Amino acid sequence: MHKTEVAGSYTPDSEIVSKIKAGEKDMFEILIRRHNGALYKVGRSFGFVHDDVQDLMQEAHIAAYLNLGKFESRAAYKTWLIRIMLNKCYHWTMEKAHKTKSAFSDVSHTGKVDFTEKNLSSDGHREVLNRELGRVLEGCIEQLAPEYRTVFVLRELEGLNVHETAEVMDITEANVKVRLNRAKSMLRKKLESWYPKAAVYEFNLIYCDQIVENVFQRI
Repeated sequence: MHKTEVAGSYTPDSEIVSKIKAGEKDMFEILIRRHNGALYKVGRSFGFVHDDVQDLMQEAHIAAYLNLGKFESRAAYKTWLIRIMLNKCYHWTMEKAHKTKSAFSDVSHTGKVDFTEKNLSSDGHREVLNRELGRVLEGCIEQLAPEYRTVFVLRELEGLNVHETAEVMDITEANVKVRLNRAKSMLRKKLESWYPKAAVYEFNLIYCDQIVENVFQRI
């Protein structure tokens, strides 16, 4: 499928939504590619493995497309889409809880992460170190209770502000702040406040084409 969005260009989500509503269906590809990373982080924050998260992302995009008529541009499309993804994840958690398993090999059966010196490679390559640290951090985040984990991902990794996070999760802004502080406190004990956002829950661009193709086949 032809990539509609030209590298470096940026059209506001609200304008793209208006064009889609007016019949420019192909413009939906821009929204899919633009927000795949956010949806991926949300899905992984629930502990779902990569393939399951991709399925949930597709379902969220499809649900968004089918309900664009209900979307009001007063709200941000991104937060609206994340709320749809959260609902999909909550539903899966209830329906598939017994099948959900950890995707992080460094989390032991005791629920603790191995932070021995040998775990962090000292080969001198920053990229390798960041990748390893990202993997270890994923394991730490996975050990947080869901209410802390999701707030941390939305605020620190995806960049939603307090109001947006509260709106998406249907909790008060005060609760967002409390949960984020608690999550940071727990993670800080292991990571000493250092976590490279780009390395955590990365959704590789090679998967975007597959998501776009699957969604467009169904809408």
